[in-house]
Amino acid sequence: MRFRTLIIKTTYLIIDLCCLYLAIYLSCLMRQKLILFPLSFSNFLVGETNPFRFVFLFWMFTTVFFLSSNNLYQTRREVQEGIEIWLVIKSVFSASFLTIVAIYVLKIHNFPRTVFMNATLGIIILLSLWRVAKRVFVEYIVSHGYNNFNALIIGAGKIGIALAQEIRKRPGLGIKVIGFLDDFKANTADNSDVKILGKISDFTDIARREFINKIFITIHHDSGAFLKLLEEAKELGVTVRVIPEGFDMTTGDFLKYNIGFIPVLEYVEEQILRRHTGKRTFDLFISLIAIVILTPVFLLIGILIKLDSYGPIFYKSKRYGRKGKFFYMYKFRSMVRDADKVMPLLRSQSEVDGPIFKMKKDPRITRFGSFLRRYSLDELPQILNVLKGDMSLVGPRPLPIDQMEKEDLRQLKRLEIQPGMTGLWQIRGRSDISFSRLLKWDIWYINNWSFWLDINILLQTIPVVLRGKGAY
Repeated sequence: MRFRTLIIKTTYLIIDLCCLYLAIYLSCLMRQKLILFPLSFSNFLVGETNPFRFVFLFWMFTTVFFLSSNNLYQTRREVQEGIEIWLVIKSVFSASFLTIVAIYVLKIHNFPRTVFMNATLGIIILLSLWRVAKRVFVEYIVSHGYNNFNALIIGAGKIGIALAQEIRKRPGLGIKVIGFLDDFKANTADNSDVKILGKISDFTDIARREFINKIFITIHHDSGAFLKLLEEAKELGVTVRVIPEGFDMTTGDFLKYNIGFIPVLEYVEEQILRRHTGKRTFDLFISLIAIVILTPVFLLIGILIKLDSYGPIFYKSKRYGRKGKFFYMYKFRSMVRDADKVMPLLRSQSEVDGPIFKMKKDPRITRFGSFLRRYSLDELPQILNVLKGDMSLVGPRPLPIDQMEKEDLRQLKRLEIQPGMTGLWQIRGRSDISFSRLLKWDIWYINNWSFWLDINILLQTIPVVLRGKGAY
């Protein structure tokens, strides 16, 4: 058993190293003009002509370290595919961050950033794809009888029966439910699916007779019986899994951690935590790529702003973030200097309802500022807010503090998530829509969020911005 586990871990490690090697090599090949050494597939990591070979090796081995720390060198059948891919992404980003730190600490010059970004994306894709293929293969052979386990369920109540049904729906788990043990129920003719083999006190005899590998405890009515069951299972080498009491009265998953040596199981809305974590990872990855690509555009816009009017390049506006946290939102300056001081004089001329101030022919807007606003180029510096974690790529737009505090409590729902650079407001009409409709769309977005909804909004934002309709 230990030898087989060692073989599996070694195989996974070799495949991971091949994926890492291939991703880094292909990234170098794609940007060969930036590489300052002759590129060869067979020796580009060990050749002395490669000045970055130690960086690449450090990157590969730190990635392997984090993959191992996240238990990715084993196939845990119960872990969902999406969770495994998320752990891959988490491991790659952790290793990449350490590599960036090493590059700056060791003052390694001329390391190509685009090669690094492309390789990071390639590593994530290759490591994820082969694990998806591995999972499909494992589920196939397990569903055909390889390395299956016999299981008993302690408790033939609603939870026990529901558990048995869920196991049967997932043949890839390789678990065969032999039957139930229950002190208060017996087999009935009208429920042939429930095969009660005996009472809990019969566990040792039944476990030996049926070659039981695992038990699932779904009832908790007697602590003495529970402890005795644990002792007997330990003697027989049977794995014990416990269904948390009251789980059906909660939503989401459970969070397991330790306080000292005491294990704690927390009833928590884990789905929300995963949603925020996944959204943040996507934001961080895209914002890093965007900053690299848009740096020349930032420089050009900064120069044109300076040539057009007197004042700073950037404008900072204090806004409410998630859970009411204050932050400064960055924009390219599109108005004359000290434009905020003139706002009270123009308040009565606002052309939209609600707390938002919008005016089509605002006298404070500069000539170049009008162009920036029309194509939403003034919003580009908010990529820095996304990188910092103040904002997300997609979400409700953050309103100025003074405008938001004048509105009623309806809009506080908008503060449940991070504000975004774009959202339904931008793709449905931008400045031309009413505040009440904006509020309804934002609340709908919060209640119906999904990763694919974000992707859809981002894709729809591009043609809306290029048309320049509805922005002023």
